[in-house]
This record gives sequence, C-alpha cells and structure tokens, in this order.
Amino acid sequence: MTRHDVVATSPRIRQTTLLILAALLLVPLVAAYVQWMIAGLPTLPVYPKVTPDSATQPFGFSVGLRLTHYVNLLFIILLARSGLQILMDHPRLYWNVHCTPGSEWIRFTPVQVPLNRLYTAKDDARYLSPWIGLPGGRHTLGLARHWHFVSALFWVLNGAIYIILLFTTSHWRRIVPTSWNIIPDAWGYFVHYATFHLPPEPNGFYQYNALQQLSYFGVVFILAPISILTGPSMSPALVNRFSWYRRLPSNRQVGRSIHFLALCGYVLFTIAHVTMVFITGFARNMNHIVIGTDNPLRFGMYIGLSGLAILFLLNVMANWATWLFPRFIQRAGDAIVNPIQHLLLDRHAPLAQYRPEDISPFFWPNGKLPTSELWKSLMANDFRDYRLKVHGLVENPVDLSLPELRQLGYQSQITLHHCIQGWSGIAQWAGLPMTELIKLVHPKPQARAVIFYSYGEGLEGGLYYDSQTIENARRPLTLLAYEMNGKPLSAVHGAPLRLRVENQLGFKMVKWISAIEFAADYRHVNEGEGGYNSDHEFFDTMADI
Repeated sequence: MTRHDVVATSPRIRQTTLLILAALLLVPLVAAYVQWMIAGLPTLPVYPKVTPDSATQPFGFSVGLRLTHYVNLLFIILLARSGLQILMDHPRLYWNVHCTPGSEWIRFTPVQVPLNRLYTAKDDARYLSPWIGLPGGRHTLGLARHWHFVSALFWVLNGAIYIILLFTTSHWRRIVPTSWNIIPDAWGYFVHYATFHLPPEPNGFYQYNALQQLSYFGVVFILAPISILTGPSMSPALVNRFSWYRRLPSNRQVGRSIHFLALCGYVLFTIAHVTMVFITGFARNMNHIVIGTDNPLRFGMYIGLSGLAILFLLNVMANWATWLFPRFIQRAGDAIVNPIQHLLLDRHAPLAQYRPEDISPFFWPNGKLPTSELWKSLMANDFRDYRLKVHGLVENPVDLSLPELRQLGYQSQITLHHCIQGWSGIAQWAGLPMTELIKLVHPKPQARAVIFYSYGEGLEGGLYYDSQTIENARRPLTLLAYEMNGKPLSAVHGAPLRLRVENQLGFKMVKWISAIEFAADYRHVNEGEGGYNSDHEFFDTMADI
C-alpha cells in the first residue's frame, strides 16, 4: 500500500451526510434557544403529587416488566457488539446498492481503495478491539454473525413478552400517547433541558413527563420495528424472492445504513436515559426498575449495580467462550437459527431479476486468485484445455470442456449479489443452468448434497470448496456461469466457471470451479462443516441471510 492509499482520519463521513446529520441535531437546539431568548421558557403541565391511593392509572413496574427490561439490556449490548464486528468486515456504508468505492456516505477505515492493484473485499476488513466487538479481532465475521442472529431472536422474543405484559396489564397507558397535547408538552420539556433549566419532574413511578413518554414510545414502537424490518432487507433469500420487500428500504444498502443508524439511536437514547436517571434521583429510580418500590433507600441501587456487573461478566464470558470454543459457538448458533431460516426463507426459490441499466459500474472482487500451476496454464491458454469433472453419486459421470458446457444449455440473468461482508452489486451472469447438468448426470437417489471444488485457495491455505443441497441446485436461477456482463468471466471473478445461487450469500458461490461432486452429505470433506469458510472461519452452514 502506498501512502496515497491512506487518509489521515477515521471514520470519514461525506460532507453532505454530515451536514444533514448536523442539521437534524442542531436545528432543534437552535430553535429551543431562540424560543427561550425571545419568549422565555415555555409553560409546562402541572403533574399533581400521586400516591398509591390517589393514582388513577397503572403505576410501578411489575416483576415481568422489570425482568424484560434487564434482559433487553443484555441482548441490546450483545447485538451492538456483534453488529459492530460484522460492520468492520466491510467498514463502509452506502445509500446505493452498487457499493462503488468512493460512493460510501461513511467509512470506518483510513484506507481508500487502491486502483493500481488487486484489492479485494477481504483485504478491506478491519480489526476491532475485543473490548468493543464480539468476538473482536479481524476476520471473525462468522462467529459475530452467530452471536448477532441468536441475540436477535431472543431480543425479539423478549420484546414480544414485554409488549404482551405491557398491554395485558394496562401499563401501555404510561408509554402510548393518548392526546396530541403531548407534542407541545414534550417540546416544552425539551426547551428546558436544552437550555439547562431542569424542570420539575413527576414521580416516574406513577407517570412520565411528556418528553419521556414520547421517547419511550419511539424506542419501543418505532426504533425497534425499524431494526427488525431492516435486518431481513439484507437477506438474499428474501429480497431475491419477494422483490417488494427490498423496495421498502429502497435497496439493501439503505437497509444496512438504516440498521446502523438505528443502533446509533439506541446509543443516544441510552446516554440520555442514564443521564436523567442520575439527575432525577439515582437511588429512587433504581428502586423503581430493580425492586419495584418507591423510596430513596439504596437497596435497589446495590442490586442494580450488581446486575450491571453481571452483564459485564457475561460479555467477558461471551468473548472468552468464542475464542476458546469457536466450533461449539458455530454449531450452537446453527442449531438455533437454521431451523427458523429453513422455515421462513429456504423454501422460496429466488425469482427477482433486474434491468440492464441496473448493472453496477463496479463489482467488488473477493477471494484469493488461484496460485496452482494448472490453473495458470489453463488461463494462459484461454481455458481451451479446461475440463469440468462431475462425479460421485451419479449414473453418468462426465468430463466437460467449456464448448461442451455451452452446448448443454444457456441462460442469462441479471441479479443482485449479496456478500456476507455486507457489500452488494448487480451483474448479468450467463452460463449453464444446474438443472441441465443434473439431467445429464442423473444423480442417484441417495445424493442429497452437491459439492463444488475450486482451483483457488482459502484464506488459511488449502483448496476452497462449498456445498449446496440438491434441492437448491435444482432451482431456476442456480447457474454455472462462464460470462459476466456480456463478456467471458474474468480471472478475478472466477474464470473459467463460477456458481451463482441467488438465494444465498456470496461465499457459497464457488469461483474457479474445478470439479463437482454429488454426495449423500458433505461430512467427508475437510472439517465436515459444508464449506471452506464454515470449516475455517466458522461461517453459517445456511447462508440465506
């Protein structure tokens, strides 16, 4: 890398985006100060003193609400830490689906993509301290995804329990606004806080002030659903089957950016929330949410602080377990998440295609170019001597040249590629549908897996491979591609032959294919996890999201 490949600061944000974000933060503050200087502080609603005998609406916090509040904090921390680790594997966020270098609105890396040499998406990954990321380090994407998906499932489940408790106990009245008056009242409180004039507060055990109520409502009923809905927008199985879903956030990268901004929203809310807990009476507030009492004694505070210490230790243990027992974390994550993915995503064949004008001007290269002398000699001869060996549990093993592959069938498709690291791109692919090859070789009844072997090597050495179920191989858009964007496949993108499976992430689409094996399963290959990255980097065995 030359000195020109690096800039001085990180993260770097585009000026237009910075101005927009700054305006969103500064305009309300400026308006608050203008109102204070011109008209004075706004009048606030009067909250009468309430006791258990005089309360007219639900008050306090039930055991269920207090427990779900604590569990929510645990999973939010796990989601944030694992999410940041995932982000660092492609530390750039975009508003466009093409991910062309230089078009990102923010990047968390000092590296500018060099144009004078091969620079892959794998090269672009960044190191993240284990104090921040889960599990931390570099190239730990697979393990971070297991933590993220498992945490997301339990976070959603915990949230559903919280909502049920909220509405079955009538405590929703404390959070859900029932009058439009809440907007001017909330603004009045905001002006007081922004100008450092602390207003008289109602007792939060019985009632929130208007700004608190709007904030809690926004986090529970707006921010959380945004996080939940933008997550699946990054699923190739979902968006390449139901094209209407990807249009909800405009495109995959918009969904990814909004997902990150939602995390920023949680962080800002947490900072403001904790600050107000301290300012308005730390001991009493801790009693409210920890032991469900309304008094200034310190018992709830001690229990609450102990609970936070336990959260810290649980996060330390998560890092420790991940580094010491990565295979266990991988298999536990697969065991929990894969059945749900299969139920919701894997049954739908991908259908979505794009227009020629949608093709991306740049398509990130990834993977290590083959170093074998055989592949180099084949490339030097424009792959005229290339032969694809198809063997295993088939009635008719074959050994096919590229011209013979072309004679078997031809299919062209324009599809969206989803990389597990986070980037995306649209390209036109053409080649032989796997259905035609399957017809030719006649797999035996016991053949349930199709294993694709590569001339290329994985990150840690050894030949790359991956596998597909035979059901997935039979789907209409599963393709052995030898053309990209109307030209023969280039070396960096997988020549002479690469796999396209449009309901899966890119690491499953083996490049530089040397052979295909039909087998009963994939356990006999290398570590037996179904693919090189699953063997060595603990990637998911299912790649639908």
